[in-house]
Amino acid sequence: MLDPWRLKLLGDLATLGTVRAVAQAAHLSPSTVSQQLAVLEREAGARLFERSGRRLRLTDAGLTLARHARTILDQMETARAELATLDDAAPAGRLTIGTFTSAANTFVLTAIQRLLAEVPRLRIDISELDPNETIPALRRGACDIAVTADQFDGTVPIDDEILHTPLATDPIVLVTAATARTTAALADYRTARWSAERPDTWTHDLITRACRRAGFEPDFTALFASYGPLLAHVEAGLSVTLLPELAVDARYDVTAHPLSDPLERHITAAVRASSATRPAIAAALATLRSAAAPPATAPAPTDR
Repeated sequence: MLDPWRLKLLGDLATLGTVRAVAQAAHLSPSTVSQQLAVLEREAGARLFERSGRRLRLTDAGLTLARHARTILDQMETARAELATLDDAAPAGRLTIGTFTSAANTFVLTAIQRLLAEVPRLRIDISELDPNETIPALRRGACDIAVTADQFDGTVPIDDEILHTPLATDPIVLVTAATARTTAALADYRTARWSAERPDTWTHDLITRACRRAGFEPDFTALFASYGPLLAHVEAGLSVTLLPELAVDARYDVTAHPLSDPLERHITAAVRASSATRPAIAAALATLRSAAAPPATAPAPTDR
């Protein structure tokens, strides 16, 4: 009999790469994780691991079982959810949504409020993640729904194990200190000082790739962990930046300029295919779509 908790540790090892990283994620000691993985190997009756220096690597058998582990755990969660709703059609249980900051601030929290009002037996947890972190978190089971975004190229990786539901399109804008709003050509800012979030984040990758596409390397003068101080730096006239329009907080006195060569990101809600049939996930996806939809525009008055 394979223990579900140990299967989760195996799946985390496949995603995170090291026993130490798995231990940190699971709030365990590395020795405890190693011991539990050894027990799982005995339960499986197959050689799941091999040593490579000080690292534990998955064998072909280990990779195979890790691939099935997430599906097995999702099926167990689906079964629990169905049992919980046998006497009541409303979804129940616990759901975790991983989302990036600007989506949380603009429509994800609204969706959670609506969903909890409609489905009071559902508990929804939220985890703030950079868009680059959302899919890895989804794969290892750290969240059930990942609100994520592409790298302004209109594509998402092809993966039969991950399903994407389109939510919104968000234009990329050049953000400067307050000035007249004009259409901006990135090449005109090749000598500007740039600010961004830290390396390996979505916005840092966005600025680097967009500026290179315009023919220059951005000169970063400031790196931040969040949008607040970044926008304050721009507001003070110390830098310019590129941000999705949703991320431009109206509390800061800055100007968002549309780009002459338009860029946009596509926001999706990603779920594991093995969990897509859970009633709570289906309800959450429908509510996220509704909350992310732009408000209907009233028809212009006509002369009579």
